[in-house]
Amino acid sequence: MKKTGLLNQALSNVIAGMGHMDTLCVCDAGLPIPMSIKRIDLAVSKSVPKFLDVLDAVLGEIQIEGAIIAEELEQASPEMYKSMMTRLQGVNVQVVSHDKFKQQTHRAKAIARTGEFTPYANVILIAGVVF
Repeated sequence: MKKTGLLNQALSNVIAGMGHMDTLCVCDAGLPIPMSIKRIDLAVSKSVPKFLDVLDAVLGEIQIEGAIIAEELEQASPEMYKSMMTRLQGVNVQVVSHDKFKQQTHRAKAIARTGEFTPYANVILIAGVVF
């Protein structure tokens, strides 16, 4: 049994297989997930697990060089925006419309769905390299 870090097998497998510029989306409970994209459904109930808890676990495992968020996040959910930007400090964050964000999920290696009910609590992480 793995004793530290990310324990979810499906999420850990996706991250281990990612290369430079591959993307992984962590989303709230309501984001539509394209049928063609691997769904890692972590949602149990409202707020279980929380988006930020999953994001923290993922960020502990993956080297990122960029992220994409929806422009609607800052206005609709300012506390979540602030928390997310703190975690993404030093990373190039692209801000796009929610419609464009949803289009970009079609290129993700996988989408990890949380139990988050905060509007627009979604991020696409862009893999970097460790060298």
